[in-house]
Amino acid sequence: MAAELHVEMVAADRRVWSGEATLVVCRTTSGDIGVMPGHQPLLGVLESGPVTIRTSDGGTVVAAVHGGFISFADNKLSLLAEIAELSDEIDVQRAERALERAQSGADASAERRADVRLRAAAAR
Repeated sequence: MAAELHVEMVAADRRVWSGEATLVVCRTTSGDIGVMPGHQPLLGVLESGPVTIRTSDGGTVVAAVHGGFISFADNKLSLLAEIAELSDEIDVQRAERALERAQSGADASAERRADVRLRAAAAR
């Protein structure tokens, strides 16, 4: 059996995903980080970006995360996001329209959010 870590991903309004994983990759203010079982304890600030979780059963969970915190200790990883959507919850056409609106309105943060949603949806 491969080593595992317990992952809890929560947003301000709900629990997004919970389960066992072998690897979690996300973007922090210090850059992209991969967390595996036995990783050194950490506390960081999440940037907008896709979060990829390699589950213990060999599957992959991808979410679009917009801000928040990451905490890891004792093989327990917490992702506390301001906003988080699983890739299969993302309406691609709506995200594409949001990206077009953001680009035409020169709204960099809205453009970034829409881009992250589309990248997460593409990873399905």
